[in-house]
Amino acid sequence: MNSPVPARSIKTYLPWVVATALFMEQLDSTIVNTAIPAMAASLQVTPLSLKAVVTSYIIALAVGIPISGWMADRFGTRRVFMFAVALFTVSSILCGLAVNVPMLVATRILQGISAAMMMPVGRLTIIRTFAKSELLVAMNFVIIPALIGPLLGPTVGGLIVHWLSWREIFFVNVPVGLVALYVIHKYMPDYRSDHVRPLDVVGLILFGSGMALLSWLLEIFGEHTLDPTTAAILFLVSVALLVGYFLHARGAKFPLLKLSLFRVRTFRVSVAGGFVTRLGVGGLPFLLPLLYQLGLGMPAWQAGLLMMPAAIAAMGMKFVSVRILKAFGYRRVLMVNTVMMGVTIAMFARIDATTPVAFIVLLGLAQGFFNSLQFSGMNSMAYADIDAPDASMASSIASTLQQISLSFGLACGSLVAGWYLGNVSQTNPTAVINALHHTFLTLGGLTILSSLSFWTLRPTDGASVSGAGVVPAEAD
Repeated sequence: MNSPVPARSIKTYLPWVVATALFMEQLDSTIVNTAIPAMAASLQVTPLSLKAVVTSYIIALAVGIPISGWMADRFGTRRVFMFAVALFTVSSILCGLAVNVPMLVATRILQGISAAMMMPVGRLTIIRTFAKSELLVAMNFVIIPALIGPLLGPTVGGLIVHWLSWREIFFVNVPVGLVALYVIHKYMPDYRSDHVRPLDVVGLILFGSGMALLSWLLEIFGEHTLDPTTAAILFLVSVALLVGYFLHARGAKFPLLKLSLFRVRTFRVSVAGGFVTRLGVGGLPFLLPLLYQLGLGMPAWQAGLLMMPAAIAAMGMKFVSVRILKAFGYRRVLMVNTVMMGVTIAMFARIDATTPVAFIVLLGLAQGFFNSLQFSGMNSMAYADIDAPDASMASSIASTLQQISLSFGLACGSLVAGWYLGNVSQTNPTAVINALHHTFLTLGGLTILSSLSFWTLRPTDGASVSGAGVVPAEAD
């Protein structure tokens, strides 16, 4: 590391820097959705033609994440992170100045590429700066924006479009980005690898193209823009590309993503096992507004406000999660908390036109608390037994799978809701409520079943992170 700043100052400001960048990224991935009609009217196109504005960002994000770890090792965390934030800020300005759809899509791709570097590199810097006994507190702080960004995005976007214009959605990133650049320059440590591995170009092509295609299919899922046969063929192609990468990585000396890290139990359970856990939660930002607006007839602003208790609880959780994990251990907390998450999701099936608003608010608070505790636990335990040389690789893999889980969660929620709705009109509030009730019960049950993946943990797993003690790494 090359930094003249005292370690205490770095540890004080670094979590704020990473959290701010992560908040910009997470907010930007959802804030655009509510502005699509206003964008379409301004650019004189149909709203459906602007779907590429959303998908281009997601695809660029999915393709760019795997290479971020290699870039950090090669060029240093400070330089890459500063470049990513600068590019994100400039591309945000260009998005706001876009005069047509092709320009807007191109600038959104730039945003996605820069966001792909921010999340893994920021997390990598946190891992290398803090001792494992301090990692839970630092990660706990950083993960909050990832939870509240998708919840606040639709609300903030709606308010900005209502009072100003869609262009201000992108301009709000500018002052935040400029402040972040100053703090990065002053307090961001500069880590880089002494032995940079060669870039796996073949792996990048296989995995990047497979991820791009799969992400695109998940983003347009349920919109009937593709016939079933074409969609199935493209899905098989994406799977074939990803399987091709798996076969390639097994024999590559320096693979793009080091799959052997999944032999580490804590990493495997938190990243791969937690994938299913995220599916139920990933659909809520899509399903709850449907319940409130289409089912209960609430205006968009009121539906947005009902999403905020979960964000408030997520922020409040950080004051108690460290104590909970230290007192009960990762295994017990993740097993029990996953069940509580599933129960909370299923409880949304109790909401109808007669439900008091106070009950909805309390349920939102419970959802935010359990979700935040879950993600803090899974995200911090992932690095409990990862050696320092593998930190950048582990961060890239974890970020990639988390991005996939978000897309899968939205697609899964849409699929289940569409299945229960059938051919019934979506303008029928009773039919919408019944279909969403069944969807919440299904996703809640799936989440409860996913708790079985945490039974493979041992009572001492993650102790080096929770502060209960230091244990050696195990791989089995």
